[in-house]
Amino acid sequence: MRSTRSQSGAAGELQRAIEHTGYYPEVVTDGVFSAVAGEELVAVFLHHEPTFDRAEVRRHLTVAVLTGTRLILTHTDEHPGDDLLPDPYTSTSTEAVALAAVRSVVITRMVANPTAGASSPAEAVLTVSWGGVGRIDLEPAGCADPACEADHGYTGVLAGEDFSLRVSAAADGGEAVARLLAFAESLSSLTRGS
Repeated sequence: MRSTRSQSGAAGELQRAIEHTGYYPEVVTDGVFSAVAGEELVAVFLHHEPTFDRAEVRRHLTVAVLTGTRLILTHTDEHPGDDLLPDPYTSTSTEAVALAAVRSVVITRMVANPTAGASSPAEAVLTVSWGGVGRIDLEPAGCADPACEADHGYTGVLAGEDFSLRVSAAADGGEAVARLLAFAESLSSLTRGS
């Protein structure tokens, strides 16, 4: 395992945040800092969430790291034993995306009771696309003539959603929403010239 005890600044803060989750901190730290590969950190966001699988609760941790050149996404999941690995285990996957490859950064803010004036968002969703994953939604095409029986083919929408993360004040706390928005602002700032 990688030692980060001497980390200071943003890297030290990230290390402490990972340890604070209590979710396999050595495993998560090793995966994250291996992918960061010594680059200076610009912004970080951690999201710890449970997933429900039948009668079991499993945990998932997403760590998003922004450096001056890359967006690094690390996902760690826990799994019960299976035929291949009989003991419980974790899987950590990392993806490093060059900021120049980021095509879009979409930030959605949900504000409750907007007629009452400015208030902190109750939820936020960050969606980032770089062309790694695309989704196409198709439906039969038609025309304005209700009696028409011709085959007009299909129409659809191609959407790129490589990474999407939703945080809510009710589930994660208002501070988590503010941290996601701050991370999104840093990401938007670094990709504006791409």
